Order: sequence, then structure tokens, then C-alpha cells
Amino acid sequence: MLQEIIQYGIDKNLITERDRDYIANQLAGILQVPVDSDKIAEATIDNIDDLLYPLLQEAHKKGMLTSLHPDFADLLDSHIMGVFCDKPSAIQNHFDHLYAISPKQATDWFYQYNIDVNYIRMNRINKNIQWKHSSPYGDLEITINLSKPEKDPLAIAAQKNNQSTNYPLCVLCKENEGFFGHISHPARQNLRLISLTLNDKPWYFQYSPYIYYNHHSIVLSEQHENMLINKDTFKNLCAFLDLFPHYFIGSNADLPIVGGSILSHNHYQAGAHIFPINHAKILKSYHSKDEGIKFSLLKWPLNVIRLSSKNSGLIIKSAVSLSNFWENYNNAPLNIFSHTGGVRHNTITPIARKNGDYYELDLTLRNNFTTSEHPLGLYHPHQEYHHIKKENIGLIEVMGLAILPGRLENEIKLMEEYLLKGTSAPELDTHLPWLDLLKTQNTITAENIQSILREEIGKVFSRVLEDCGVFKSFEDFDLFFQEWKEG
Repeated sequence: MLQEIIQYGIDKNLITERDRDYIANQLAGILQVPVDSDKIAEATIDNIDDLLYPLLQEAHKKGMLTSLHPDFADLLDSHIMGVFCDKPSAIQNHFDHLYAISPKQATDWFYQYNIDVNYIRMNRINKNIQWKHSSPYGDLEITINLSKPEKDPLAIAAQKNNQSTNYPLCVLCKENEGFFGHISHPARQNLRLISLTLNDKPWYFQYSPYIYYNHHSIVLSEQHENMLINKDTFKNLCAFLDLFPHYFIGSNADLPIVGGSILSHNHYQAGAHIFPINHAKILKSYHSKDEGIKFSLLKWPLNVIRLSSKNSGLIIKSAVSLSNFWENYNNAPLNIFSHTGGVRHNTITPIARKNGDYYELDLTLRNNFTTSEHPLGLYHPHQEYHHIKKENIGLIEVMGLAILPGRLENEIKLMEEYLLKGTSAPELDTHLPWLDLLKTQNTITAENIQSILREEIGKVFSRVLEDCGVFKSFEDFDLFFQEWKEG
């Protein structure tokens, strides 16, 4: 049982044959099993879950695991895989060695390493349901996220009895590297970070354990400090592109409703994915007087201004000016209020990339103003679409990639039953007005029902993004830009 996963580690170049006895002893101590040194695995099982599950089952039988649910099992399997991981200094040295050859070679190696040590849980991620939706803005990407399992009720109960140590302060702090974990905080024995310097300050680079796109990575500040969009943000994004020109990098907005799920730790998201927004059409372009920078207004459901220049200094200067202008912009007839009751509402979601020798920075206008009719946000998915998407629209979705809740996998099956046979279920209650409308608009058969549902869910996502757009007409958006440009 132990030898098979040890052989996996050798085959993946995580360890060498010289390490076999050491690793066997480490695993035997963790799992409280004897070392059977005579049983050397001859055949390799490449699926890490198939290797880990028998070990977790044995631990469950012995009472070492409350449940085989991931809330509990992940605490132990991260410990197991942590045994195969080099110390952070060794990982950093190897990354730096490869980086000297090629930044892409370094990130490619580090990405695969994270998959091999099961920090990126690729087997779960591969269960996600994905398709493309043809919209007026180009092909949007739709994902039903199945990689993060629902919480176990036993885990929820256990959390009540777990004393918080305030260490690490959050899941993005650098102190997570190698952290043992507990029921309220994920185990991170197999997490390794790469240290970076951005804008003369220490930052760290890692991959997300539940990647939403190719090379989904996180760039986190050494300090546990709140998200903030300011001049340093734009300088940091450009500095990252200088280090990794083959990646994009972006930041969630720094306000609730329009920001990400973690606003308490300054961080960015990066990766190698080409998003739908990259292919957005340009409706209108302007050039600076010295021709050093181009501004483009995109055809996109949210209001996006693309800055393009070979000079990152010009990009940063213009981004600061435009974001400061937007932060205090008001237009009462359009229900745009920068502040109410001393609370700020206007902010930016920035996305940066290199396009050849050019820096490109997309600035997306965001506003989290709420009304009695839209208590979750006027520029947030409206209630009529909450049956499909209620959560915040963050950086990833701004770029045209929908992250839809995992509950939809089962609900779509129930939708098919309802549309084909009239069979209802309580889970469909919030969907019924939408489904009944679909029945009047389509001739539904067993052969076309999946494509119809996917098409209609895609339309909902497109409309959700439109809800988040602050200016509802291109003319108003263009007038805003002209006002900034002439100010």
C-alpha cells in the first residue's frame, strides 16, 4: 500500500530511489501502519486519488478520520503528500535556475509540480462542466464548478468547537506554506510559494488548488493588508508582466459586492489563459497627443477601457488618473453615485497583459451602490437571474468566464425531467418561471434539450454581466471617457 504511492513519487521525480526507505518510514508514522519493505510496486498507478483513497480508508477504519468527506480527508492527504515535497528553499532554487533559462520553463515546471504533489487537485477539477456560449460580445466560457465539494455537516459542527489561533490570519498569508491545518483552515503541507519582488516590495507566487483556468495562480502580498486599487496596484501589475510576460495578471476590485471573496489580503490572480475579453471588439479608439498611448472602448457587457503602450510608465500614469476620476464621478440621472453617507462606491477591476512589445491594461468600471429594489447591488446580478448566478461578479467573470455553482449539475438534470415529462421537484422552485418561459419559446426534445439549456444558461450569464455594467449605453460611456480625457 505504501510502496505504490512511493513509486508514484519516484516516477514523478518528486523523490529518488535513494529516498524510498525514508519516505516509507515517514508515511508509516503518519498512517500508523507497518512498513512492508518487501512489497515494491512494479506497476505505476498514475491517478493520485486511486493511490490516496486506500490509505484514507485505512485511516478511517482506525478512527484517524472522522469522515472520508474531503473536509476531513484533505487534512490527511495533504499531510501524506507533504512528505514528498522539497523544502521551500529547494523549490525556490530550482525555480530560479529554470527562470534563468526561461520564465515560461520555470512556471511550466512549477505548475506540473503542484499537480504532481496534489496541491492542484486536478482529478476534482476535471469534473467541472464546461462549454462555450456565443453572445453578442463573442464566445463566453461557462463552467459549473464541481471541484469544491459542499461542506460536510460534521465539519460545520466541528468548527464550532475549534478554537481560532489567528494563525495564519487568512488562507492567503505566506504562513500557510506547510501549515498542518484543522477543520476550520485547510491543510497546506504540500503548498510551496515562490518569492518575488514587485515595486521594491516582497510578494509571493503560488497556484490555486482549485484552478478555474490554465495556470490559475495567485500573487499575494507578504503583508496581511486589505485589497486596495491605487498607483501601486498598476505598478505591481506591470512589474509582474516584466517578470512573466507570458502570463496575464489582474486584481479583483477593492470593495464588497464588486470585489472578490477575500478583501482582507491584498492579492492578484494571474495565469496563461486567453479569456473572452482578449478578443473583445473595439468600438472606438483614441490616441494621446504624443501617440505614446492608445485608449480603446471595448464592446463588452461591462464598461472597459483598454490602455495600450510600449511604455509602462504612461500606462500607470493614465490608469491612476482615470481611476481617480472614476472614484469621484457622479451622474445622478444614470443612478451613478460615487459616495453615499461617506461610503465609497466607485472602483476599478484592472486586468494587465503583454501583447508583443505592448503593455495592455483593461480598466473595468465598477460600482457597488445598493437600492431598496436591488439590496445586493444595483450593478450586481439582478434577482431574476439569482436562480442561476447570485454570487459576486469578480475578476474572472469580468473577463468572460462564468463560475456557476455546483448545485446546477443536479438541477439541470431535474430541469430536463421537468421540460420533457413535467416532473417537478423542490429544487426547481426558483427556476420554474424561467423554465416555463423556455417551454413557450422552444420545441424541446430529448435530442436538443441539453443544447437548449446550455444556450439559455449562457444567455443568463451574458445578461448578468450586462447588469454589472454601469453605463447602459455606449454613448454615455463615451461621454464619460471624453469628460475624463478633456479634464
